[in-house]
Amino acid sequence: MIKRFIVILLLSLTATTTVWADDNQPVTVKKERNHIRAGNSLYNKKRYAEAEVEYRKALQVAPQSAVAQFNLATTLLKQGGGAAGQEDKNNPVKQAADILTDLAKHAPTKSLRSKANYDLGNLAYSNQDYGQAVERYKQALREDSSDDQARYNLRLAQLKLKQQQQQQQQNKDQNKDKNQDQDKDKKDQDKDKQDKQDKDKQNQDKKDQDKQNQDKQNQDKQNQDQQKQQQQQQQGGMSQQNAEQVLKTMQNQENATQQRINAAKAQEERRERARTNRKW
Repeated sequence: MIKRFIVILLLSLTATTTVWADDNQPVTVKKERNHIRAGNSLYNKKRYAEAEVEYRKALQVAPQSAVAQFNLATTLLKQGGGAAGQEDKNNPVKQAADILTDLAKHAPTKSLRSKANYDLGNLAYSNQDYGQAVERYKQALREDSSDDQARYNLRLAQLKLKQQQQQQQQNKDQNKDKNQDQDKDKKDQDKDKQDKQDKDKQNQDKKDQDKQNQDKQNQDKQNQDQQKQQQQQQQGGMSQQNAEQVLKTMQNQENATQQRINAAKAQEERRERARTNRKW
């Protein structure tokens, strides 16, 4: 766990120096300094909400006071616990982060810019944003290379960042393997499904072919039976209808022959009578 070193700064301005308040009325730095001292005292007693009030009063007197801004941010971090959830603008941590970000860029001294970056590094570290923490600690050391605590926290953040990246890569590899396994399972399932479809089609084709073969066999048998029947009819005689027709034809022929015979006999008898009856 990174130890947070809270820096409480006291003003070292002369009593004759003046600044301008929001109402554009000149006020002495003494009022600003008194509010900061009161805030520091309350802070040391862990009365952070009351300390916040004093630092805000100091900023009402001197809005550009970097010391009052930094101490206010430190007090807000104490009240917010330095926890995550900085998206809510009313969250003390979010307010503190905004103040420190501005100080890290625009604070009048390197020392104050270094401390602002250091606290931002601690905040990023607590949120497990180790990449951001590394950058903030590096910036703190650029402003103040003698800050051993920033150097120590930088090593911790770099170690955590490396572990985080390794874990992310491991998770990525696991997800890749999992996706590959899922793809393989899907391909296997698709292959099994296709094999089943092919087998069903083969079975259906075989059934259709068997049916066609059976139909052909039945038709061939029927044709054979018909041919056999015709052969039997040709070999064993004619049908009754044909036989009756033949008999009728034969009867007609016999009748015609008999009629011709009878006619010939009648003609012969007429000739015989005519010869007998001739007078000599």
